[in-house]
Amino acid sequence: MIRVLVAEDSLTVRQLLVEVLRSDPEIAVVGEASNGAEAVELAERLRPDLITMDIQMPVLDGLAATKEIMTRCPTPIVIVSASSSKPDVDRALNAMRAGALTVVEKPDNPAHAAFDGRRERLLGMVKAMSQVKVVRRWAPRLEPQPPPRRERVAGVGPIRLVAIATSTGGPAVLQRVLADLPGDFPAPILVVQHIAVGFAAGLAEWLDASCDLRVKVAEHDEELRPHTVYVAPDDQHLLVAEPGRVRLSTEAPVGGFRPSGTPLFETAAAVFGSAVAAVILTGMGSDGVEGLKAVQAAGGHVIAQDERSSVVYGMPQKAIEARVVGEVLGVEAIGARIAALAIGGDDA
Repeated sequence: MIRVLVAEDSLTVRQLLVEVLRSDPEIAVVGEASNGAEAVELAERLRPDLITMDIQMPVLDGLAATKEIMTRCPTPIVIVSASSSKPDVDRALNAMRAGALTVVEKPDNPAHAAFDGRRERLLGMVKAMSQVKVVRRWAPRLEPQPPPRRERVAGVGPIRLVAIATSTGGPAVLQRVLADLPGDFPAPILVVQHIAVGFAAGLAEWLDASCDLRVKVAEHDEELRPHTVYVAPDDQHLLVAEPGRVRLSTEAPVGGFRPSGTPLFETAAAVFGSAVAAVILTGMGSDGVEGLKAVQAAGGHVIAQDERSSVVYGMPQKAIEARVVGEVLGVEAIGARIAALAIGGDDA
């Protein structure tokens, strides 16, 4: 049985969440908290396998409670949110930076057409995330750092596009990687991040505020520009089209995901060939691996995050096992490596 603690200040919503969770025979709700302080106390006392955490709560909000729990008794935490307002998205993303694993939409209205889908996503995420061993292996960089050394890479021509795919644990890792890139980074960067519907715009704003690059939600048919990061919008594939433009698609999910890393990598390789750097970061499953094969075949450069710095070593590990990865790096080294590849040159 997966032992779950539910933290939610609304009694009605909390009862509904408990009912949803208990409807699955593999899940047992072992405690209920009506505020963040109770969540911290119950987490220490009950030692659940997973905590579902609301963001807006009295005494301590979900962000503060997550910080306390990850300090006192590290536990897998899933943020369950009904709001995509900027303050709530910021709190949820900062909670993930503090150690929460992911965010899912709150199934808070059985009469709503989206309720069944949200219910199934919550149950699936609880089961998957309960198996994650949460150990704080690295801390996000908050203090100013000197820019990375912009060294040329022998035998590699300068890359003209960076494509990134990530899932569980991705927001905090993206923040670190992008913050390590200079503001005059000469290539566009395209990002597929698996995240709850309604959070893509907030993610872009959150990342934009923490790096020297421009970060925005991608728009259909816009031109790809340097110094700019394009985040896949909610429920749409992010693709690269000739002659270096964005294409968005609502075609069927790939491997259960929309957006998916695979079509991003495939189209990036088709348009930019060997001038692509593809990066696969922390995440559960194997999304993006098939697309990386196209990047490899085109002569592009593939980087995978290492196990030590990954929250979930699924997507990078699958890519490594498929023998499509050129380098395996810790999160603290990825930004500098991308910066070096962007100036490339055979004369190093």
